[in-house]
Amino acid sequence: MQLPPLNALRAFEATARLMSLSKAGDELHVTHAAISHQLRHLEAWLGRKLLQKSGRGVALTPAGSEYYLAVSGSLAAIAHATGNMRRDHNMRSITVGCIPSIASRWLVPALPSFRESDPDLDVRIVYAKAEERFDDESLDVLITMGEDLSGGRESRLLFSRRNQPVASIHYLAKRNWTVGSVPFAAADLLHDESVDGWKEWFRKTDIKAPEPVRGPIFQDFNILATAVIAGHGVALCPVEVFRREIDRGDLVVLSDISTAETQGYYLITSAWAKKPVRRFTEWFLRECRSAGSPIIE
Repeated sequence: MQLPPLNALRAFEATARLMSLSKAGDELHVTHAAISHQLRHLEAWLGRKLLQKSGRGVALTPAGSEYYLAVSGSLAAIAHATGNMRRDHNMRSITVGCIPSIASRWLVPALPSFRESDPDLDVRIVYAKAEERFDDESLDVLITMGEDLSGGRESRLLFSRRNQPVASIHYLAKRNWTVGSVPFAAADLLHDESVDGWKEWFRKTDIKAPEPVRGPIFQDFNILATAVIAGHGVALCPVEVFRREIDRGDLVVLSDISTAETQGYYLITSAWAKKPVRRFTEWFLRECRSAGSPIIE
């Protein structure tokens, strides 16, 4: 069996996936120069050019694209097999990484029903960051924002990230506004991480944005949610994720104009996930699709 240098193969897979030598180096805990050296080594070994410069980053050549598809799938299969060997073979428990906005609103409240349907399987829930990638050596399931297009992964859409303006009915009453007549430029705007979301929303409307766009910025989305439900102002929120709060009347949708329509929240597993993981996946998909009436199509 003739195999290429495996360190160079890992460097190529990371660079092709991240489209950056620096990011690949950060992921593999080596320098930019070390990644560059490994890539040159692999290209010399193959006798083919795999990557080329593109702006400030890199791009795959046609040969590189073909090779990446094979390499990424093969490495994912090896990682999955390794993870299975290191974990309990009988799968008496699964580990689920989940971002807080989905965990607090959907996963944790629904867990008792999963325990009733599958009492012999324990579920361990761990915190996941929004930018975290699925790693089947430590996770069986990852619930996060965005899908994973790597080889050997399955991404299932849970919710659209379509953001629309929402507010508490108490906030509207305090300002003597009705749902259909909110003067957004004069409202107390609440922001998730930056003011860019509201700037984009105003650009899609015929409403002149305030200059400058102001208001408190919340790094944690759950804190933003607490603030808008408490009546502190108007926020852009993913209405599918907030379906229950909207159905209960805790929040009201103030406009049909939206942002981030093409983005979503996904449940990600290995393509070779075992039956207990697939049972959990199908259960949570049913929970997300059946609870309450959908806000958007």
